[in-house]
Amino acid sequence: MLEIAIWLSETEWSIALLESLYLYPWIESAHVLSICFFIGTLIFVDLRLMGVVFNKLPISEMNTRVLPWSIFGFGLMTITGLLLYAIPVRSYQNIFFRFKIFLILLAGLNAFLFHRQMSLEGKKWDEGQNIPKTVHLKAAASLILWSGVISFRPYDCLQLVRL
Repeated sequence: MLEIAIWLSETEWSIALLESLYLYPWIESAHVLSICFFIGTLIFVDLRLMGVVFNKLPISEMNTRVLPWSIFGFGLMTITGLLLYAIPVRSYQNIFFRFKIFLILLAGLNAFLFHRQMSLEGKKWDEGQNIPKTVHLKAAASLILWSGVISFRPYDCLQLVRL
């Protein structure tokens, strides 16, 4: 894996991105805004699944309204996040980055399990049946995992060393 990171660091786009005065900050700004967009929509859905807000709104209607926006935010967040991987060797060797990737994988697995359960049982929830506790736990796990993803920025340890 380190060989791939070294190869990526030597590509033209990686060098150009690092040497650009404006491109990296613009991409980073777009990444932060897309995180806000994605997490903002995710919070609505997760809190609804936990029964905290919008209790009169059917889950399927909430999903229909919010899911396209969540997917858009996630897609933009992913694209800009991959572009920020312009310093692959530093990121690859950073424990914060590795933990962040681990949390992203766990959050993805959690989302997959939720959507699978939603496709099987979601209609019952709209018809008045109580939302299962497993869904409440998946919603809470989603909030915790994505909070962790946001908290573990790959460059934190370098900033701490400079202090």
